[in-house]
Amino acid sequence: MKTIAACVQDILQSRPFLEEALSREIINFSALAKDLNPSIAEMLHKPVKDGAITMALRRYLPPLSQQKQQNIKQVFKNLGDITLRSNLTDFTFQNSKTLIQNHSAILGEIGADRQLFYAFTRGIFESNIIISSSQKQRIQTLFKNETQIGIQDKLSAISINLPAGNSKIVGLYYQIFKRLAWENVTVYEVVSTTNEFTILVQDHLIDRAFSVIKGLKTQHFL
Repeated sequence: MKTIAACVQDILQSRPFLEEALSREIINFSALAKDLNPSIAEMLHKPVKDGAITMALRRYLPPLSQQKQQNIKQVFKNLGDITLRSNLTDFTFQNSKTLIQNHSAILGEIGADRQLFYAFTRGIFESNIIISSSQKQRIQTLFKNETQIGIQDKLSAISINLPAGNSKIVGLYYQIFKRLAWENVTVYEVVSTTNEFTILVQDHLIDRAFSVIKGLKTQHFL
């Protein structure tokens, strides 16, 4: 039989902002219990007392421990260079037998040009090409026989060099996306390697996004 504590855990884990506010003790437990009561009563199919929910909230242990928080803070403190690139275009193509060949062809043309931005991501059914907008016409010509699913202009990219070992840090990317969400920054695309992380946003959001990323080194938000 499901318990009140289990219901509280399910609700909080599905609402990470609420879970964090609770862990920082900036939410009134009694008020939150009253707010959650209808949902928990529905989950248990019976009436529930606010006091029982309050007790479950006080006993709830967030999954991100103090040690894990310190690990994330250390990673952000040691962030490397932050690089900003603008005037980018994102293409989405349906995967095909010839897509990789065209990808190789464009790489052969631009490989020596360090001024151009280029990223290629292949999924199960579709692939993305992010490239400097100056090459937009070239991509459209070279991939004219491919099925184009989408295209987006006026994009900017922020690339961050992450310290070694970042892939073992629990909650690292969550903290980045959380801060962007708090500032109402919509992430259009994400590209990452082992020690490099790149987000794409529309041009009108770039100043806000850059401020968030730059602030990761100094702001105490965990």
